[in-house]
Amino acid sequence: MESRAHEIRRNIEVVFERVRRAAERAGRRPDDITVVAVSKKFSIEDIRRAYESGIRDFGENRVQELVGKVDRWAELYPGSEINWHMVGHLQRNKVKELLGHCSTFHALDSLRLATALNQRAGGYSEVIPCLAQVNVSGEDSKFGWDPDDAESAVREILNHEHLQVIGLMTLARPVDDPEHVRPEFAKLRRLYERIQSSLSVKFEVLSMGMSGDFEVAIEEGATHVRVGTAIFGERT
Repeated sequence: MESRAHEIRRNIEVVFERVRRAAERAGRRPDDITVVAVSKKFSIEDIRRAYESGIRDFGENRVQELVGKVDRWAELYPGSEINWHMVGHLQRNKVKELLGHCSTFHALDSLRLATALNQRAGGYSEVIPCLAQVNVSGEDSKFGWDPDDAESAVREILNHEHLQVIGLMTLARPVDDPEHVRPEFAKLRRLYERIQSSLSVKFEVLSMGMSGDFEVAIEEGATHVRVGTAIFGERT
């Protein structure tokens, strides 16, 4: 549908402009911000429309949907440059399915999961780029480490030879005014900087911010923002 392609293209133009303005307010380069289009429940056709409008990074929340789309995309568009991200919680019994199907796993949220991933990846001689998920909001409904425990968790994960910790991720509280979660983003950035210094590691990714609050996240240092609704519209 031409109207759907136009809608997605227009939405992406708006998102890129919002990213540009937020980056400039923070004295950063817009090119240093990666927009991960969260395509959960949207079709391969919508992913193609977003791809044609300049998006190269796509995120999925469920491993089954990720695997299906990765395989279908490779079948339909072989050789195209695309990065797949797993951004949702992963159950340990689904670890095997993830292997070979994502460039970055954003939701490493426990040492038990780290051990399971490391063991499975070792069997395939694979190294998985991961982000340690930190629960900066303190909500019981969210996965991830308490900020006070994150450094020791990263230290443990660094001992897993088939996992590469490349940064941190968080989910902020749902709020009407994104300014209300600025302290959460700032807290994760400070933790990100402190862990790098303390453990002498070099992080690449600070994944925080979604459709409703990604501009504040960028102002507070996000390198990756996970944007679904603002690109594809409301899910049905």
